[in-house]
Amino acid sequence: MPTLDNSKLHSLDPSPTINSSSQCNLCASTEFDVLYKIGRGNKLLNTVICKKCGLVWCHPFPIDPYDYYQKDYRVQYKGAITPKKKHIVRAARAALDRFNLLKHLLKPRWRVLEVGSGGGEFLYLLKKLGCDAFGIEPNEGYAEYAKNEYQLNIKTDFLQNTQFEENSFEMVLLWHVFEHLDNPADTLKKIHSFLATDGLLVIGVPNVETTCQSPYNVFHTAHLYNFNQSTLSRMAELAGFTVLEKSIAGDGGIIWQVFKKNDTASREVQGEIEGNFERINNIVARRTILKYYFSRYPYVRILNKIRQWFSEKKASNQFASGKEILDHLMAKIDQDSLS
Repeated sequence: MPTLDNSKLHSLDPSPTINSSSQCNLCASTEFDVLYKIGRGNKLLNTVICKKCGLVWCHPFPIDPYDYYQKDYRVQYKGAITPKKKHIVRAARAALDRFNLLKHLLKPRWRVLEVGSGGGEFLYLLKKLGCDAFGIEPNEGYAEYAKNEYQLNIKTDFLQNTQFEENSFEMVLLWHVFEHLDNPADTLKKIHSFLATDGLLVIGVPNVETTCQSPYNVFHTAHLYNFNQSTLSRMAELAGFTVLEKSIAGDGGIIWQVFKKNDTASREVQGEIEGNFERINNIVARRTILKYYFSRYPYVRILNKIRQWFSEKKASNQFASGKEILDHLMAKIDQDSLS
C-alpha cells in the first residue's frame, strides 16, 4: 500500500467553533445534574452528569481546547516544550504495553493513524513493525521532535481540522485523547467517514468509575468529557461502530475498547442508557478521601513512582538520544510479532 503523506489531507477553514457544552454530546438531552465541584489540584471545576445516559462533562468548558492543546498543555502537564528523556522512557514502556493489547489485531503494512501522537513513541513502534504509520499532534514542540528524531509522518494539527480520503486507514488509535475532545460524538462520525470497511477503532480513556485515585484527582480541567464502559460503547455505536473488545485496567483506572466499522449507524441504537446516571452518581457519592487513604492505592502509587524515578533516571543517563532509548526498549519487537 502506498505511504500516506501530507498530500492526502488538507486543513479545513474556518476552525470549528467551541461546543457550548449545554447539551449532552451522547443523547442530546439538556437535563443534567452537578456531579462534582472539585477538580485535580483541589481547584474548582464544575462537572455535570446527564440524567438520561450518564455522560459526564465539564460545564462550562474551562478551557479553549484549540488554544490550550497547541500552546499550554504539554508545558503545564510535562513541564517541557519537547519530550525529556524520562518522558520518552515512560512513553516507550506505555507503547509496549499498548502493543501487547493490540498485537492480535494488528497486521503488517496496515495503514494506521494515531490521533494525539505526542512524542511519537507508539508511531515509531508501528513503523518498526512494518505498518504505514501516520500521526496527528496539535503541539508543535512534540510533533516536530517526533518528526526530526524518528523520521515519522506526523501532521501538526487537530483531527477536527483535517480531511482524509475514504478508506485511508485500517486502524485509528486514540490513547488518552478522546476525553480531551470538545465534540467526541462528531469526531467518531468523522473517523467513520475515512476508516476502511471493517476497519478498527481503538479508544483508551480514564474510567469515571475509578476508585484508584483520590476523589480530588478524578476530574481534570483538560478532560472535557468523562466516560464509563457504557457511555463510550454507546457513543461509538451511534456513530456506526460495533464493539469488538472491552477491557479495564487492573486498578480500574483506565478503560479501553476496540470497535469495528459498520456500513451505517444503527437506527435501533438509542442515546439514553437506563440506570447509568444512577450508577455513576452512586459510585461518585461513595468515593471519599477517607476510603481512598484506607485503601492500598495511594501507597502502591508512591512505591511505583519511586521505582519509576530510578528506572527512568538510569535509562536517561544510559542513552544519548530518544531514538537510542526506543531502539533499546523495543529491540525484541519485530514484524514477526504480528499475526
